[in-house]
Amino acid sequence: MRFLSLQSHVAYGYVGNRAAAFPLQRLGHEVWAVNTVEFSNHTGYGAWRGRVAPADQVADIVHGIEALGQLSRCDALLTGYVGDAALADVMIDTAYRVRSANPKAIWCCDPVLGDIDTGIYVKPGIDVFFRERAIPAADLITPNHFELEHLTGGKVATMADALRAARSLMKGPRLVLITSLRRADAPAHQIEMVAVTADAAWRITTPLIGFDIMPNGTGDMVSALFTAHWLGSGDIAQALGSAASSVYAVLEATQAMGERELQIVAAQDRMVAPPRRFMAEKL
Repeated sequence: MRFLSLQSHVAYGYVGNRAAAFPLQRLGHEVWAVNTVEFSNHTGYGAWRGRVAPADQVADIVHGIEALGQLSRCDALLTGYVGDAALADVMIDTAYRVRSANPKAIWCCDPVLGDIDTGIYVKPGIDVFFRERAIPAADLITPNHFELEHLTGGKVATMADALRAARSLMKGPRLVLITSLRRADAPAHQIEMVAVTADAAWRITTPLIGFDIMPNGTGDMVSALFTAHWLGSGDIAQALGSAASSVYAVLEATQAMGERELQIVAAQDRMVAPPRRFMAEKL
């Protein structure tokens, strides 16, 4: 399969395109990575160098791929971090161009806003863009727990809350993947991912691996892997199990190596063939 991926890029570490492209390539897929920012490292370090890519530059690169006639071969558009409002317009335009060239292509939109331990870390107005423009136009959205609450304006403390919140966002998307769910009524030593459609839902539970500082980029990796497996098999439960097992294997290796950054390259064989398999259950 072929993926057009509009996401952030860091020289050091693994978030955005650095967390999405290699896992997809390791599985044998083609990735056309278009970088929306060029940073030295992710912003979780508190200091970084680099800049947001000019919107016209990002658009020009997409237009160049289009001029080659390649958008008709694109199976999925992956989008994530949006640095400013001008890039938001480019994202919407890119989705339109991909779908015009290939109506069967899907758009996986990761509404990157923040996380439980950091709060919101995007510019003002980006949340409105996702809520009002991107999400209604996407096929698949992949919010984390914090983003699900922020986008819906309500507390998510139970599974019923999570399902209700996810379905409230389905005014366009046919599938919502909650990439991390920490319910108040679930054991503290585990973490869940939940895939939700209009009339069904699947949950997968994995042990919560303890880190002094949780590695960034897991959501970017999950979104890419889940999209690939879902497109390949058409089976939501299978895609959820495969993505969760691969991410867990990488996190386990990252902890064992004492690293802060996801060890995607070092653990690539474990990512492709996870030693521990997790199965999704239908709710």
